[in-house]
Amino acid sequence: MDHFEKDLVDALKDIVKAGNWQCVGDRSKFKSPCTKFYSDDGEHIVLVHTEDDKFWAMDSSCPHEGGPLEQGDIEDLGNGKLALICPWHSFDFCLETGSSSSGLQNQVYDVRVLDGKVYINTQSTLSLCPIPVTKITHQDSLPIEISSSENTLCTWATKILNTPDPQEKVSLTKMVQENWNGEKITETGEAFPPAHPKRKDNLTVVEPGKIKRGKGGTLASRIALLHSLANIEQWAIDLSWDVIARFSTFRLSTGEPLPRQFFDDFVKVAGDEAKHYQLLEQRITELGSFFGALPVHNGLWQSATDTSHDLLARLAIVHMVHEARGLDVHPQTLSRFASQGDTSSVKVLEVIYADEITHVAAGLRWFTYICSQEGRDSLKTFHELVKLHFKGFLKPPFNTEGRKTAGMTEEWYVPLVKPSILQKTS
Repeated sequence: MDHFEKDLVDALKDIVKAGNWQCVGDRSKFKSPCTKFYSDDGEHIVLVHTEDDKFWAMDSSCPHEGGPLEQGDIEDLGNGKLALICPWHSFDFCLETGSSSSGLQNQVYDVRVLDGKVYINTQSTLSLCPIPVTKITHQDSLPIEISSSENTLCTWATKILNTPDPQEKVSLTKMVQENWNGEKITETGEAFPPAHPKRKDNLTVVEPGKIKRGKGGTLASRIALLHSLANIEQWAIDLSWDVIARFSTFRLSTGEPLPRQFFDDFVKVAGDEAKHYQLLEQRITELGSFFGALPVHNGLWQSATDTSHDLLARLAIVHMVHEARGLDVHPQTLSRFASQGDTSSVKVLEVIYADEITHVAAGLRWFTYICSQEGRDSLKTFHELVKLHFKGFLKPPFNTEGRKTAGMTEEWYVPLVKPSILQKTS
């Protein structure tokens, strides 16, 4: 009997490990409504203990602008569901689903209480104390060393742009994001970013129009779609660091520099894009392939090259045109995976979509900020820059709801649609 009980206990331990359930402590420890857990991947989690003695968990960083949700209040939404309220801008996030009345979506995690102990289902290692950042090393090379005089945001941004391996690019991005947010990196600095980010030699690069993305109806087609998205996310990491390094010395017409919040926003965008690439690469591997198995293109970087001289143009084209277009294609892409019962890929796409809304919002926010500070008409300037730097007209269908959540209402993009198309839809 004793042998049987030992086998049973061992089997239960294996189940816990396989399910990524982590014991975070005795339930008696969690008397406060909110407890923050630090994660080894930088995606920290807040554990919520409600008055009805139930436990919930979600990402501790508000998907809007990174507000500390562990400092928020718990409120009744009026429909029998409770929400955690961001202390910065009062965005509400349902404890059960992570959804917000604003249209944003936060990541939630399953929580279980067993024998007086609290378990959270996550692949990340959790701790009540900040987890020390380990040095990231180049494969088959010495650890990265940067002197204190070079420990600036732009120096690191340039180093990431010059890192060809995407996994290392992701790791460095997470490290720099953590150090910038934790004020271990305090200076923006200056640097000279490369004209073109480095890429691994084994990638097959073709013209954008020659990429076969498929329609998601077969396994091979779904892999092709995910591979294409992973390629876009890798470029998006670089675009975020490039806008930081390339425009670090930008001055408004008033002579004022960009505020720190600008760099905060794009460090967050870089971190999100790194997370997206990692999620997509993992999903591609789960489906039996790997990133680099299919051809890729570098069409997105052409927009960076074309706007390398003008910050307003960069914000307009990359964030308010290309990233907004990503919102437009999301519903159809999601339905393709959902129709095949690929729920794991659907979850990945939903995480990406929620983040991309905030990226469009960031581009719009800083575009309108600069225009306001310089006495420009934001809409007129945007329309002029798109016509100058974007080939052709903007094409419907538009994800009106997603764009509106990001703050981009129809007056921003409808005037850029081909008139004959507008006549057909009116």
